[in-house]
Amino acid sequence: MSVARKRVQLPARSAAATNGRNATAENELSRQIPALNDLSAQQLRDEWRRLYRGQPPRLSRDLLIRTVAYRMQEIAYGGLSKAMQRKLSALTRELKVKGSVAVTRDLSLRPGARLVREWRGRTHTVVVTEDGFEYAEKAFSSLTKIALAITGTHWSGPRFFGMMRKSNGQLSSDAAASNSAKELANG
Repeated sequence: MSVARKRVQLPARSAAATNGRNATAENELSRQIPALNDLSAQQLRDEWRRLYRGQPPRLSRDLLIRTVAYRMQEIAYGGLSKAMQRKLSALTRELKVKGSVAVTRDLSLRPGARLVREWRGRTHTVVVTEDGFEYAEKAFSSLTKIALAITGTHWSGPRFFGMMRKSNGQLSSDAAASNSAKELANG
């Protein structure tokens, strides 16, 4: 037995939404994206055709919702940068040739990034500055000096904040939380 879904008409994109980063576009998207859940699979395929200007691949309803929502955001706010597109193309070529991809992560820190570490029940936040680091309203020249100030013993600062790599190029398992926080801060 099939359940008939009511047809939900998505509002047309306005010029403001195409412009990008303003409140009108965000409000419009915040209404349009949840409305995708009320569309049937056929309606989602129709939206795909409208947004991507082509035939949709065979995807589950859930994936259609996600890809249509992504495309709506991409149109409103812009897509991937040219540099990211080149990087993804290079990784795709490597995958086709080698059958696997060796991904290395850029662990460089940009000014304004925040490193967060919990130590003995207390959360410690370090801000990366142009000429070093700031912790507890004091300037530091290295993460190692900050780790010493926090723990009272010598630690490798990058290791303490979860930024070390294992010898095989993978991040160490204790890096996950700190590195994720750093990535969010770097944008």
